[in-house]
Amino acid sequence: MRCRLDRLLFGISGLPLGDGRKLNYASAIPYLKEFGLDAMELLFVRSINVSDKNKDAILSSKLAHDFYLSAHGSYYINLNAEAEKLQQASVERILDGVEALAKVQGRSLIFHPGYYLKSSMSDAYSSVRNNLSLLPYRGVDYRLETTGKGTQFGTIEELVALCKEISSCKLCIDFAHVHARNNGSLRSYADFAGILQFVSDELGRAALDDLHIHMGGIEYGVKGERNHLPLQESDFNYVACLQALKDFDVKGCVICEGPKVEHDALLLKRTYEKF
Repeated sequence: MRCRLDRLLFGISGLPLGDGRKLNYASAIPYLKEFGLDAMELLFVRSINVSDKNKDAILSSKLAHDFYLSAHGSYYINLNAEAEKLQQASVERILDGVEALAKVQGRSLIFHPGYYLKSSMSDAYSSVRNNLSLLPYRGVDYRLETTGKGTQFGTIEELVALCKEISSCKLCIDFAHVHARNNGSLRSYADFAGILQFVSDELGRAALDDLHIHMGGIEYGVKGERNHLPLQESDFNYVACLQALKDFDVKGCVICEGPKVEHDALLLKRTYEKF
C-alpha cells in the first residue's frame, strides 16, 4: 500500500552517500529513515535497475519503513522524435519504467517528455500529447518534469496544459530547472509563489495536495542548466522556495538532487520544519 501524503515528504535522488557501507536500494531505505528522510527516487535513467532479483527486498524494506518511492525514467525519452519508431521506443521505455516501479509499489515515474528539435512549440506539444494519450494507467502516476534547457520541451505552462488534457499525467516541478532554464529567474519569494498560484489556478487545489518536486543547487548559463551543485554553493533560493511551499500548504514529496545527496535533503527538511 502507498504511504499517505498528508504532509510534505523529503528525500533524495538515487543512492545516498552513506556511512561507509555499500548500500543498495533495499538497504538505503532504513539508512535514510534513520537519517531523518522519507523518500527516495530510484534512477532508471540509463537502465532499469529493479528486477525480479531485488524487487522483493526493496518492497519489503519500503513497507517496513513506510517509505515513499518514485523513479526517474530514462534519459532516452523523446516523445517528439523525428522518426515515429523512436517515439514508439520512448513510449515503451516509459511503460517499462512503470512496470518496474509497480513491482515495488512506487507512486510516480518522473520523466522529461522530449525535445523541440526542428518542430515549432505547438507541433512539439501535439506530438507529446498524442504519445502521452497512448499510455495506459497502471497504478503509477506519469509525472512530467519541467526541464532546464531551452531546447527541451517542458515549460511549466506546457506541462500544466498537458495535465489538464490527460488525467493520468501529473506535474513534477523542478524548481532548479525552471531557475536555470531562464538564466536565474527564480530570485524572490514572489517568483516561487507565482508558480504555485499558477498551478493552483489551472489545476485546482488537488494539484498542490499531491505535488512532486525537485530542487537543489544548480549551475547554469544563457542556454540553461549545466550541472548540479551543493545547495549552499549555488544561488538557488531554497529558503524562499520552502517558505512558499509552506504558505501554500503543499503536500507531496520534495526530492533533492545534487552531490551532497542526503545532507542537502536534510537541510531542506530542517529548514522547512523551522517555518
